[in-house]
Amino acid sequence: MDDLAAIGVTAGSAMRAQSLRMRVISENMANAQTTGTTPGADPYRRKTVDFAAAVDAASGAETVAVEGIGEDPSQFGMKYEPGHPAADVAGYVKTPNVNAMVELANMREASRSYEANLNMVEAGRRMKSQLLSMMGN
Repeated sequence: MDDLAAIGVTAGSAMRAQSLRMRVISENMANAQTTGTTPGADPYRRKTVDFAAAVDAASGAETVAVEGIGEDPSQFGMKYEPGHPAADVAGYVKTPNVNAMVELANMREASRSYEANLNMVEAGRRMKSQLLSMMGN
């Protein structure tokens, strides 16, 4: 496999990984206010995406793989709402460990990484086209 194709494989894997990361971030944002439904129940727990370096067996190109989707172990918040169905005996409700500002920063980072890899794919295609054009002349 030539270097340009390897760049495409690497960039494509990174785009897939960042796309999954953006979906997980969107899920976190959608559940930022999701509490439990019974007294003392845990709310939604923020999810994280873990990446790992890998090698594509077919091409030998280095790729980005999603190692797994985990859960953020940080503590839940507590909010005093004695009338809430998930309130404990003291009237406190556990709130998700999702911080909207952190999620927005992560979304921006994932989006920029996706765009950078898309630019690499497009640049590789242009270079390959130019090379083929030069060879045909």
